[in-house]
Amino acid sequence: MKKFIALLLCALLALTAASAFAESIADICAAGEALTHDELVEKALAEEGTFIVYGNTSRIVTAAENFGALYGIAFEGSNLKDAEIYTKLSAEIEGKAKGADMVMIQDGASLQSMALDTGYLVNFVPASVKANIAEGDQNPLIHQFINKVFIWNNKGENVPAITNVWQLTEPQFKGNILFKTPDAEQVNMNFLVMLTNEEWSGKLAEAYKNLYGKEIELGEFENAGYKWIAEFLANCSFGNSDTTLAEELSQETAAGKAGLFVLSKLRSSSVYTENLTVGQYVAAEVGTIIEPFSGFMYPMYALVSSNASRPYTAMLFIEYLMTADGFKPWGKSIGAYSTNTEIAPLDNDLPLSDWKASLVMEDPEYILDNYEDVYSFVTMYLQ
Repeated sequence: MKKFIALLLCALLALTAASAFAESIADICAAGEALTHDELVEKALAEEGTFIVYGNTSRIVTAAENFGALYGIAFEGSNLKDAEIYTKLSAEIEGKAKGADMVMIQDGASLQSMALDTGYLVNFVPASVKANIAEGDQNPLIHQFINKVFIWNNKGENVPAITNVWQLTEPQFKGNILFKTPDAEQVNMNFLVMLTNEEWSGKLAEAYKNLYGKEIELGEFENAGYKWIAEFLANCSFGNSDTTLAEELSQETAAGKAGLFVLSKLRSSSVYTENLTVGQYVAAEVGTIIEPFSGFMYPMYALVSSNASRPYTAMLFIEYLMTADGFKPWGKSIGAYSTNTEIAPLDNDLPLSDWKASLVMEDPEYILDNYEDVYSFVTMYLQ
């Protein structure tokens, strides 16, 4: 019992210390939002030591390289998985060890519970670009949106023509839908969770009636979202990499198959894009969407670590990432959309506003409140 109390006291002290340190960085970031670009540069260049960046995308390292060369700042960039980032942040901050100055990460629900509620990460919105970012994308700051969309193989005689997501639950798609297994891909699980809320389950029920001309019969399912999830997963062929799924679907041997994966994977030289059709591009040509959604979209966040030894450099880097030059590692291909409205998507892509209108968007609060129930339901159908 004494040992338990001692451990509890140590944990409380560590959390208190971490929170106190987070408040000081939070104050710096809050004050930093009033600084001009030149003032940020001056303060960043006055800081010493290596600037450290963690991100769950390889392109963050490229952006850090460009930033370091521009300002003559020594940096260290690491491309890590979300879980690895949270583990390192926790160890560094609670141990008061030198670590990340800035983090780029996805999954708003995990971000809220594991990094914002704990004070591990601090928000910062650069004054120079704030007017160009929608208020809803500012706290926490969303650097970009990424979309996962319905794509199908356009070869052979049995080319899919998907206009309604309930078509993907029909027998001809049994084993013919490529999808990264949601228990290995958090954003895929988040997408499924969102389909169970009142809005999307209602839209799915309406889409069912529009396709089949009759009211949906739920049977054992709580709502239309749960029913669609169960029947969709029953038709899926699961993989562990969106890149691999895109490569597989683009083969001529994949005739009759469809997939739901990251649109930006079409940039890969190993993907035969001429063999693929993007569902929403087809729908947009006639001014519609795939009913009631053509995929889903999730944010990538850019935040300052509460353990930052170079907080002004972190803020300057975030400002850089929100500019056209800073966005180049992502903006050179389709499937990544800056929240800075002055940075347009590629000419052959759709604007962010169109994607937001046709895709399921994350609601971190709903995901946090309902994740456990939906996760249990989904994993039952993955067995």
